[in-house]
Amino acid sequence: METKKIGILTGGADCPGLNALIRGVVVKAVSLNYEVIGFRRGWKGLYDGGDFIQLERDDVEDIHMLGGTIIRTSRFNPFEIPDAPEKVLKNFEKYNAEGLIVVGGERTLNIAQKFYELKMPIVGVPKTIDNNVACTDYTFGFDSAVNTATEAIDRLHTTARSHERVLVVEVMGANAGWMALHSGIAGGAHLILIPEVPFEIDEVCKLVKQRKKEGKEYSLIVIAEGAVPSDLDAHNINLALNHRIQEVKSGTGIGDWLAACIHNKTNIETRSVVLGHIQRGGAPSSFDRIIGTRMGIKAVELVNQKKFGMMTALNGTDIVGIPIAEAISNPKKVSLQLYEEIKPFFY
Repeated sequence: METKKIGILTGGADCPGLNALIRGVVVKAVSLNYEVIGFRRGWKGLYDGGDFIQLERDDVEDIHMLGGTIIRTSRFNPFEIPDAPEKVLKNFEKYNAEGLIVVGGERTLNIAQKFYELKMPIVGVPKTIDNNVACTDYTFGFDSAVNTATEAIDRLHTTARSHERVLVVEVMGANAGWMALHSGIAGGAHLILIPEVPFEIDEVCKLVKQRKKEGKEYSLIVIAEGAVPSDLDAHNINLALNHRIQEVKSGTGIGDWLAACIHNKTNIETRSVVLGHIQRGGAPSSFDRIIGTRMGIKAVELVNQKKFGMMTALNGTDIVGIPIAEAISNPKKVSLQLYEEIKPFFY
């Protein structure tokens, strides 16, 4: 029987579960008599033409427990370079592969859809710790990142209580507040601020002062990096960052800015903590290992069935295929109803 080929690349930011996904793809593909070509560093590997590795079953035997991606990743976008899409298409044709499995978040999947419209046989797999890809209940990587952020928040409770101060914890989430919402709930934050709901600085300070008045020893606020106060736009926030009060060390994020405002308006000692890339690193949770593995299996099945232009998605407990175009039409946001549901815990 003739051996066929499947290509795979991981694009955008890394996240826990990518190696479990790669393992799932290779094991399933080999069982269907496919060779697997791993294009290194995302779309750049295809643009460069020869930056690839052949993945055998032995190569992926125990990688599911590792963070990151063994085929590396990048944010390279061929559509930002003249003639690059044509070069990518020509390079892909040289490998005579049945299909290309593209693993990434919103931006990577948008690129995948453009290539599908140029007749490249694409199957997408959603991954992002932001959990903002539509049409799937969860993206793998999210659960691991929430666990990491929650552990950090748990630790910060003790130091905030010991020093009787306010701590503002900034987590990832540029346009969706899922990370802040889930880690904030799990970590017992006293206030959670997300991009979907602009916040009022005076209301934040009012909560902090009220807790102090009632004898609460400290306050812990979780804020998504994309959260914005209702009375300031992004430009004015950047201006404020450059003119913050001298008592607070300068920073570049909304968490630093909010901490400075609280300190200035309430005279209560306030510090900020930015979790940053720590949320993306490390070993994946068991949930992400399982979902990543199952999505890898499903992606190979979609290629084998020639169902291109599709993306794997978690629907309840099932992994299904849905059109990439549908998934990227609108990012998945935290609903106002869900945010209102947790508001009684803001005190």
